[in-house]
Amino acid sequence: MKPILKPGLIVVVIALAACNNNSKTPREPLMNNEEKIKNELKQIDSLLQNEKFALEMAMELEAAYYVGAGQTIPPFFKPNEDSLLIDKSVKEEKIATNVAGFYALECGINYLCSRSDLTPLQWIEKILDKHADDSNILILNRFANATWKAGQPFRSLERIKRSNFISASALSIEEVEKDHRQVMNAASLLKTVMKPDSKQAQLEQLRSLLRDKDFAYRIAAYLDSSYYTGENKPVVPFISPEEMNAIKMKSYREEKIAMNIAGFYAAECAMNYMVTTRKVLPSSVLQELVDNTISTDEKLLFARFANATWKAGQPFRSLDRITRETFTPFNFLNEADVEKDLVQVKAASKKILQLLQKKEERSSVSFAN
Repeated sequence: MKPILKPGLIVVVIALAACNNNSKTPREPLMNNEEKIKNELKQIDSLLQNEKFALEMAMELEAAYYVGAGQTIPPFFKPNEDSLLIDKSVKEEKIATNVAGFYALECGINYLCSRSDLTPLQWIEKILDKHADDSNILILNRFANATWKAGQPFRSLERIKRSNFISASALSIEEVEKDHRQVMNAASLLKTVMKPDSKQAQLEQLRSLLRDKDFAYRIAAYLDSSYYTGENKPVVPFISPEEMNAIKMKSYREEKIAMNIAGFYAAECAMNYMVTTRKVLPSSVLQELVDNTISTDEKLLFARFANATWKAGQPFRSLDRITRETFTPFNFLNEADVEKDLVQVKAASKKILQLLQKKEERSSVSFAN
């Protein structure tokens, strides 16, 4: 026999239930996975374009470098350095600005070679013949975006505020095509200088080309003219006679930020690639890297992006820096050098995660209030 509730008791029960429901904290509307991904990427885009954050990240990454090397962290700027102007070669900056596509191609091919039996030249021919599949083209384009990003603050920190300085997955088709043309154009020239040989010998050829200042000039000039052709614009002389020995004054502050922020662009580009291919949250990928639960292949891909963005910055500092022993294809790096790259992307990922989590906490509190 079912218990019978008296009318007065029913009123009390209903009142208590209503009171209990009203005391619950409202919950934020649930977002599906795609919406969460877009939301996090949008937040990361805002960080990419934030000059104040660029300084904070650069300071964080420089500190991580010294900690990783077991050294005392020095002040980011010495007295008066934040307003210091330094002499920079117009010619070298022009080379550095235009050579990024070569570094993107070299890093991309090195990655593809590590996953197949094909030689660098075979990959170049496959790319030019349009026989590379979409996944191959995607990784090449993402390396191009990474090396391009790394060069922008060297040219001017204001350039990071431009509308196309965003996650690669959010770029327009036209912007993606620009990245792809740089890769294709670099491949076109590289095909004419690479000699058929064993895989190892071809990788050694690439190492020699990377360190060759004359070749850097040659391919930068080629990519510059190819860019104008691709944009249906008149081709202008790469470097005028007046520019060959010209010097211009640049901000030391901006160069110091640019020197140290490459790891952020590497982490962002590698993460964005994995978000695109795995359809997971940016924060999930970054957390896996920080916690060291990410696969070895993906961890090394983060390091490869760090190597790419580091390379892109070196000729901006001085063209002589490309002749150094560490300016080499990724497969020739020793474990210590790879670890330096990983220190940078992990430190950048940790800082991005902290800001994403703070944003999430503020959003939850705001909704509850």
